[in-house]
Amino acid sequence: MLVFLTRFTPMNLIRNRWAQIFTQSILGVLIAGGTAWAGDPFRPNNPHNIGDQTEAAFEAIFRDGNYRGAEEILAGAIQAEPNEPLVYAMQASFAYDANDMEGMRKYAQQTLESAQRLAPSDPLRGNLYIAVGHFLEGSYLLKKGSYLQAVGKTGTVFEHLDKASAINPNDPELNLLRGYLDLFLSRYTPFSQSEQVISRFEQYAAPDYLRYRALATTYRDLEKYDLAMANIDRALAITPDNPELQYLKGQFLRNEGRRSMDLGKLQQAQQYYAMALQKQDQLSRALVVQLNHENNAVVDEIQKLAQNPSLKGF
Repeated sequence: MLVFLTRFTPMNLIRNRWAQIFTQSILGVLIAGGTAWAGDPFRPNNPHNIGDQTEAAFEAIFRDGNYRGAEEILAGAIQAEPNEPLVYAMQASFAYDANDMEGMRKYAQQTLESAQRLAPSDPLRGNLYIAVGHFLEGSYLLKKGSYLQAVGKTGTVFEHLDKASAINPNDPELNLLRGYLDLFLSRYTPFSQSEQVISRFEQYAAPDYLRYRALATTYRDLEKYDLAMANIDRALAITPDNPELQYLKGQFLRNEGRRSMDLGKLQQAQQYYAMALQKQDQLSRALVVQLNHENNAVVDEIQKLAQNPSLKGF
């Protein structure tokens, strides 16, 4: 899942997409449960031992779209749950998003080390996060220009993903993370069988709000816009106050409005952008910049189309 040697290959796109899994595309309220294990945001049944603060940080990012809140929770999670590799993987991705490559390198190594410690007691999650740790290290190497070393990580990543799959191919956490990769490959490689990939992801990946979000962006990129909109609506039905999902819905509506030169769709898009902007203090700085840019653009498009309804394009 790492990169080829040039920036325009599909594998380079995968690196960026994988980082987004931890930084975007998932506050202090935990899901109550009656199991003996601590919180597990992936598995409603047969949960694994994932700490409450790790769960809270994951849900702050992906369920609530609250990056700033998640950063505070993660600082405590490292102290309270030092053996949970997901904590370090999320921290690595925050560092990547902030262009703190040495911080990313440190957290990638801690992801790998904690996953190796976890593997004897939980081989599925241990192998899954050994793969993630190697992937994050490969991303660091790529950023530093060590292309051959980065590519050399690829086999190790897939080796450990395959080991996790051999334990339980239907595991929700495994299918979420590997499923994102498979969905991405299905859009950019000619030999992927996208329908089979999508079907498996729909059946096994969890939690629901992340599954629907991934399907929405996949269908968007496959130019199946009705299915994309249906899935973003499903995600919003579960997490209606998530500003990232509101932003995506606005983006989908804007694209639809631009394709059909539909003033009403553009106005709806601007309403969703405005909702997301009300919570911009929760979002990553990079996303806030993009959100403001797109909101300003759609306001301009609305004005132009209102003044000239026969306009053929922007």
